[in-house]
Amino acid sequence: MADSTPDTAAHPRFADALRELGLDVEVRRFPDATRTAAEAAAAIGCELSQIVKSLVFEADGQPVVVLMDGASRVDVELVRHELGAGSVRRADAALVRETTGYAIGGVPPFGHRTRTRVLADRRLLDHETVWAAAGNPHTVFPLDPKTLIAQAAGTLADVRERSA
Repeated sequence: MADSTPDTAAHPRFADALRELGLDVEVRRFPDATRTAAEAAAAIGCELSQIVKSLVFEADGQPVVVLMDGASRVDVELVRHELGAGSVRRADAALVRETTGYAIGGVPPFGHRTRTRVLADRRLLDHETVWAAAGNPHTVFPLDPKTLIAQAAGTLADVRERSA
């Protein structure tokens, strides 16, 4: 059962970001970690595609965040093409923490330690509400996707893997 304690549920850095942005969102905390999109969707009771994964990649040595729906995978070649990069690879845990200030499994779409380029997959706009991590693996928050992408300063792109 989720409890709604916005002041204590979100990671302190993310709670500060919400205040600075003037966003009043309900942060839900779950007793069990929701590190994966499937775990989060099950805990919330929403569709897997309503979960926003905030994934960090390294493009020509520079971090980039990709916001992807929970039912899809990132096509690294499409990211490379979108960025005009020579190479793109998944960031390791140390780069994720250094770039965002959060650990894998709890990275929110905004409120990061450093200003980083953000690509948001267009399919996120298919939903009225999406859910994203609030800075740790136990917390999530709902927001409409247009606002979420705007707050993340995201560029809309088609970067999901197409199923065969």
